[in-house]
Amino acid sequence: MRFLLCLLALPALALAEPAFAQDAAAESALSGADTAWMLISTALVLLMTPALAFFYGGLVRSKNTLNTMMMSFISLGVAGVLWAVFGYSLAFGDGNKWIGDFSMAFLSGVGLEADGSIPSLLFMAFQGTFFIITAALISGAVVERMRFKAYLIFISLWGLLVYAPVCHWVWSGNAWLGDLGALDFAGGAVVHINAGVAAVVAALVLGARKDYGRQAIIPHNVPFVLLGAGLLWFGWFGFNGGSALAADGIAALALVNTMLAPAATLTMWTILDIGRTGKVTAVGAATAIVVGLVAVTPAAGFVSPISSVLIGAITALPCYFAIQWRARTRLDDSLDVFAAHGLGGIMGALLTGVFAESAWNGGSDGLLFGNPGQLGIQALSIVAVMAYSGLVTFVILKVVGLVTSLRPGIPHEGMGLDIVSHGEEAYSDGEGIVLLLDEDARSSAA
Repeated sequence: MRFLLCLLALPALALAEPAFAQDAAAESALSGADTAWMLISTALVLLMTPALAFFYGGLVRSKNTLNTMMMSFISLGVAGVLWAVFGYSLAFGDGNKWIGDFSMAFLSGVGLEADGSIPSLLFMAFQGTFFIITAALISGAVVERMRFKAYLIFISLWGLLVYAPVCHWVWSGNAWLGDLGALDFAGGAVVHINAGVAAVVAALVLGARKDYGRQAIIPHNVPFVLLGAGLLWFGWFGFNGGSALAADGIAALALVNTMLAPAATLTMWTILDIGRTGKVTAVGAATAIVVGLVAVTPAAGFVSPISSVLIGAITALPCYFAIQWRARTRLDDSLDVFAAHGLGGIMGALLTGVFAESAWNGGSDGLLFGNPGQLGIQALSIVAVMAYSGLVTFVILKVVGLVTSLRPGIPHEGMGLDIVSHGEEAYSDGEGIVLLLDEDARSSAA
């Protein structure tokens, strides 16, 4: 009887053998070191969104602190869920050269199998942290005047209709810009140019704050700004270093460049501040760090450490003067998202086409190393992302405006969006001002 049972079991064992072999092959393809590094990098990049909340929150007036910080924190939830449900599939599904498909919607087929040398589920999570912070970046252009409900609808649509396609263009296996040879190591175009252009369009559509140009609007908590900048720099080591997708020499190169480029930007910014006013401002120093991080993002794994210093120093110049110029205009890009992220990303992408060096990565050379065509490819990618992001962002905002008002009423804007949108105060004086909000304000708050 036992012999017969063994005979009957043989076909099942034969059928199961390929599956066992397949599992063993998948496990052997995974690298413990690479997986560990990517686990850390994913956590570091996720930290960047709360860090951005502190950076942005310190730059606004106290009555809008919570609302501004919540615009970043809410992205952790809304954008995080959307990425798992549809965003990842639209960005990295096969689809065509312009957009992915729904083959991986609801994470279908995304498991512990190897994607390179790490689990595909981990790759999905790492890319999701980029999706989350990119949506949050835009908020800096519309703080203190956008209804929270309208903002939620906007970032949800923007993430799926703008970020996911642009990500697909550059980083997917069927990417038209990637196939063309565009270099974007960690998101110069995908994250910063994309968000920077969307931010300036949003600022134009919403219009200026009611007090803009009429009274001084100054940061209420500069230590918050410094804290946010420091945490952003810390998280950015995962942002750029993790984009190597392995614990290898390219990750080390990206990490070192992420240290050096912001240091050069901060140094140049300090020189410019001293030359212009004789004072080095803390807000300026924090801004310089962010600009340097943005500039090196597309180049981090493609250029030498000395080239990263040059990229950081050169990018400081246009971004510094763009911020000075913007403050004298009617464009209320409240926290200078375009000057820091949009223009910083443009400079970084172009300078990648100048300083890229195959000796460091085995990839393409740039202008200085015998390949002037790379600069043209970089320029084309910049124009394509700017045009698409600007146009679709405008359409999304107009559609959202048909569904719900984009801005609160003038009295509510004057009261501050912390109370109007959240029923809370960042700094309570114990007087219970929240209770003064009447029922009408409660019903219209969003």
